Amino acid sequence: MRGLAQLLLVLVASPLLLGVINRTKAIMAGRRGQPLFQAYWDIAKLFRKGSVISLTTTWIFLLGPAVAIVVPLLASLMLPLAAPRAPIAFTGDVIVFVYLFALSRFCTTAAALDTGSAFEGMGAARELTFAALAEPALFFGFLALARVSGGISLTSFMTMDGSHWRSASAALVLVIASWFLVLLAENSRVPFDDPNTHLELTMIHEVMVLDHSGPAFGFILWGAAMKLFVYCALIVGVILPTSGSPLVDLPAILGGVLLVGVVIGLVESGMARLRLVRVPQLLVTASLVAGFAVVLVLR
Repeated sequence: MRGLAQLLLVLVASPLLLGVINRTKAIMAGRRGQPLFQAYWDIAKLFRKGSVISLTTTWIFLLGPAVAIVVPLLASLMLPLAAPRAPIAFTGDVIVFVYLFALSRFCTTAAALDTGSAFEGMGAARELTFAALAEPALFFGFLALARVSGGISLTSFMTMDGSHWRSASAALVLVIASWFLVLLAENSRVPFDDPNTHLELTMIHEVMVLDHSGPAFGFILWGAAMKLFVYCALIVGVILPTSGSPLVDLPAILGGVLLVGVVIGLVESGMARLRLVRVPQLLVTASLVAGFAVVLVLR
């Protein structure tokens, strides 16, 4: 039942996170902005539309949206959002967690390449390059948390009590800062990418899904929202200790995730998109910050 509650939370609340980000950006710009539930209406509208599929594509083209919707749901079951132990928990599950999203990325880029478009191939190359630079920051953060918590699983990382903050607060702050940069990069947010841009030479993620339409594109948008929700929940889980009660933990996680959404909106309101040559530098910085966290816990 707790696993089902987690799945429903991710499925239902993830589009709301996009609404919070967009509303925050609108308020900072002095605009009224779109409704909080606009993402729900957009996805529902896409599900009612038909699909246009090129005759040059194969089954790989439709595999990308399917994997994009399944992977975040499976990854969310590795996080203890509604109980002291995640529904899927085992030693070393952090590696499976990271490479589940790598599998989704591979299928999305394969679907983009399946169209035969050089334009989408350009976006796929950028996506894979930046993702390869973001992974070390994740693993350095996991190493630091493994040292602090004494375990090697997401459950042990996200069920730490307040004593860990007293003994390793500097390292935990560095890990959270590093992971926030990874969150922005992995989810194609400013300053790494702009989900609202349509400038051909600057698009990264959006260019890979230009040929998708109808329900397939709806699955891609929903999967991207769930991926963002899971990354935010991972950071919130490290910050907030769990109580063991779903009635307390689920609202706390949801509130924390929406608060991270507000922070993302503030960052996107105050920063411009980086030049592509600057993106690797920022991702390397994220890895170095997480590496310093490892040094601090090993001293």
